[in-house]
Amino acid sequence: MHSSTILNDGVYPPMLTPFGEDGRVAYDAFERNIDTWNRSDLGGYVALGSNSETPYLSDEERRKLVEITVRTARKGATVIAGTGGESTAETIRRTEEAAKLGAAAALVLPPFYYSEQMTDRVIIEHFTRLADASPIPILLYHVPRFTHVSLPVPVIATLSRHPNIGGMKDSSGDVPRLAAIMKTVSPAFRVFVGTASAWYPALTLGVRAGIMALANIAPNQCIEVQRLFEEGKMQEARDLYARLLPLNVAVTATYGVPGLKFAAQELGYEAASLRRPLLPLQEKEQDAVRRLVSDAGLGQRPS
Repeated sequence: MHSSTILNDGVYPPMLTPFGEDGRVAYDAFERNIDTWNRSDLGGYVALGSNSETPYLSDEERRKLVEITVRTARKGATVIAGTGGESTAETIRRTEEAAKLGAAAALVLPPFYYSEQMTDRVIIEHFTRLADASPIPILLYHVPRFTHVSLPVPVIATLSRHPNIGGMKDSSGDVPRLAAIMKTVSPAFRVFVGTASAWYPALTLGVRAGIMALANIAPNQCIEVQRLFEEGKMQEARDLYARLLPLNVAVTATYGVPGLKFAAQELGYEAASLRRPLLPLQEKEQDAVRRLVSDAGLGQRPS
């Protein structure tokens, strides 16, 4: 049995972390957001993703967020925890801890501080040692926009043969690259598209799961794109995808987490404050995001 068999198809939000005005994690608000997402037919949840402001969280905060996600997620949903660290030993420690807390799989960034030394050999050795040690399946996390470390397709192909490396999240938004990955890996290796900007093209390539910032604020619409596609309603799927695209660009590439949190708050989620050094959107930026939320046809959060 390949380790990817425990990973659901479908849409996963890399969950926002709410902070109170005092700067502390608002755990109650986080739990209430999960209760809301539970009303949508999501495949699972990602705790400690890029949109969770994970680099700014303490070890204790990270542990508590994973524990709450495991406890609160609806039955049958896959819970994935981000566990990447700079050293192999620290990454193994975080992954073992996430497994003890009940995470089903670990989403793991490559080490990136010494990016010029992150050769193919180093990356393969790092992930192989991690997968050998990990009690849960490993998902490679390719997000060169943040890490400035690329995972070449041949490296992914090599790592995909490890029985405890169950898949990957590709957040590059590079559709030809995604096609090359899908041709290279086995069907058992679960490829998640990492941005809603590539969601419809990814579906046409055989991808069946996505971990997408937009799923925080438009879970039902992201799910609907996949449902329409799988029912053969290609034009309707494309039209909905196209309607969501400008908002997705705004809350990822243009404004990042501050934009995503503002949109979430507008839509009735509990996004609250950012953790410094991140700052809220200025008024002009807020107006731009409000318009895009309206143009995307989003109402309030799922009820």
